[in-house]
Amino acid sequence: MPTERDTAALHADAAVVDTHNDLLMLVAHRPVPEQAAYFRDHWLPQLRAGGVDVQVLPVFIDDAFRPEGALRQTLRMIEAAHRIAEDNPDSVVLCVNGAEIDAAVGAGRIALVLALEGCEAVGVDVALLETFARLGIRMASFTHFGRTALADGSAEEGAGSRLTAAGVAAVAVMERLGMLLDVSHLSGAGTDHVLSLATRPVVASHSSAHALCEHHRNLTDERLKGIAASGGVVGVNFFYGFVDPDAPTVERLVDHIEHVAATAGIDHVGLGPDFVKEVYQQLTPPVGEVDFDGLDVTVTIPGLEGPSGLPLVTAELVRRGWPDGDVRKVLGDNWLRVFRSDLGRPHP
Repeated sequence: MPTERDTAALHADAAVVDTHNDLLMLVAHRPVPEQAAYFRDHWLPQLRAGGVDVQVLPVFIDDAFRPEGALRQTLRMIEAAHRIAEDNPDSVVLCVNGAEIDAAVGAGRIALVLALEGCEAVGVDVALLETFARLGIRMASFTHFGRTALADGSAEEGAGSRLTAAGVAAVAVMERLGMLLDVSHLSGAGTDHVLSLATRPVVASHSSAHALCEHHRNLTDERLKGIAASGGVVGVNFFYGFVDPDAPTVERLVDHIEHVAATAGIDHVGLGPDFVKEVYQQLTPPVGEVDFDGLDVTVTIPGLEGPSGLPLVTAELVRRGWPDGDVRKVLGDNWLRVFRSDLGRPHP
């Protein structure tokens, strides 16, 4: 049996890719002069403790800015990400393609990748995706729980909606730009529509298995297979409500990882943690509720409150007898494959 020391060495040596951490919301919430230092003092130690080599930073616009302030807040958050990178050049690099990610990781720095979570800032002006690409955005999901001008979120499942005309146009623009199509949060019909249109890998940055937890945010087996068929990756979500609301444990989380691997294939599963407890605690007024879609967002899988807990996932995979090579695929190699082949690479 591998020892604890062996497992720690495997995690430390592996490439670890986290495709969803909303830390940028908390950075952007602080005064501009304090943002880079806040990231350096508060988040960088957590990322280092978790062994994170690549961190995707979603740009999520909360309700206070929708719809009128969505574009302005999106730009604020993108600028905050650039500020983080420019003021912490020895620790992180904002990357726009696989080669830059490899170079950053090889130099011992954390590669940051910008993503739009929901496209409220785009509206029907799909050409704005070109602007966001110039600013460094390299992944985008069409919506969050509700509705945008491009598509319906999973909470609107009852509408049975596919993409709008603007959503269809967005698929073509994103593929041409090398911006990854992210179906996390998209309705089932919308996900099927994207899969029917896509000619490049489709990803789910932070979604778990519907077969194990019947929440509308999770992906059915057929959709897991569809993402795999496109060449994409599913980043398994760590949020307790999407893993097991009654018994959220590391073991149940790894059950989801194993299910995605068994259904979609070992080359198509990764990590999309979605650590949200701290975000809600800091951004929700004291008199406000921390209920989201009927779930208490302050509840976490024990030990996985933030990035520093990521080695627990490696330990559980090793305990179950996973080969080192497969563990490395889950931790980051699968995501790196897609980043190298498609991220920021214009379509011919």
